[in-house]
Amino acid sequence: MKRKTIKDIAEAALVSPGTVDRVLHGRDGVAKRTRDRIIRLIDEMNYPVDEVLRTSSFVVNIVAMIPLVDTENTFWACHREGIEQQAQQMPKHSLKLNIVNFSIQNENDFCKQAEKVIAMNPDGVIVAPVFKKESQEFIAELDQRNIPYIFIDTMIDGTSPLCFIGEDAYQSGRVAASLIDFGIEASKDILMINLARNIGNMHHLNQRNQGFLSYFLDEGRNHGMKIALDITEADTELVRQKLNQVLTNSNIGAIWVSGSRSYIIAKCLEEMGKSDIVVVGYDVYDKNIEYLKRNSINFLIAQQPKDQGRRSLKAMIDYITQKQQPVQNEYQKVEIVNAESLCFY
Repeated sequence: MKRKTIKDIAEAALVSPGTVDRVLHGRDGVAKRTRDRIIRLIDEMNYPVDEVLRTSSFVVNIVAMIPLVDTENTFWACHREGIEQQAQQMPKHSLKLNIVNFSIQNENDFCKQAEKVIAMNPDGVIVAPVFKKESQEFIAELDQRNIPYIFIDTMIDGTSPLCFIGEDAYQSGRVAASLIDFGIEASKDILMINLARNIGNMHHLNQRNQGFLSYFLDEGRNHGMKIALDITEADTELVRQKLNQVLTNSNIGAIWVSGSRSYIIAKCLEEMGKSDIVVVGYDVYDKNIEYLKRNSINFLIAQQPKDQGRRSLKAMIDYITQKQQPVQNEYQKVEIVNAESLCFY
């Protein structure tokens, strides 16, 4: 099939090629009704976004702000990989991409890096707003400057991103609860572990916790206690001490880890000889996989981070170059992985 050109679009829209060019490159001077008609035809005729960039005389400046990757938790490395893979599909001369990292353990560092992002004067920002309060302040600054932004991984209520790409955190908490509900006796207690320095400011973890508890309030058969344990440091010795205190002479039949460091809990349980406790957590990466294979972790809920990164950059470029409004909430499907299904993941 012959590749469509600006001239083809212009003929179909009954306008000049120059008018189509103005719409493609986001310039003013085109009536809204005409612009909408041209955008619809661009979509229907599958005019490629890379062609927009290739023929453009300006550079699209996009900044992605995501957490640093540590040596043990490679979850955020997948977001970066997806963003960079999508960037490689775009003409290098027309896309300026900066990836700015912040410490997921340090709100002050988030603020510091946010200032750097603002100073770059980007055309669009992709951000993982893991700290609720600091993210709200950052977003307020972006709104004031009319800089569009897309959320990945975490959604902050009361904000107006172009779109959110990630899991429905509340619903994923309910999924985790349902797995545990059918994996233990109804009379057993359940331990809910939050491995986070400041759980009150970690919006997505709070949403998961709410979803988890709501399942048992609504329809869960388990009637045991739901015991919350907040551990501020992902230190194995500290975790071991906390678990010892809670598990001694307890009725706990399952542990739910709200974040991505389930392997630390699994490691401590192995050392304590606790092989009869069901463990459910999040994110499929090397450390968690190691314990999943040994059934020290029973289920992991996958979030498809690479796809989040890829989709977020594409959506931002489509918006900047074509004024194409993305779907407001692009929730990704929940994937449940255990030792038996890991080979298909």
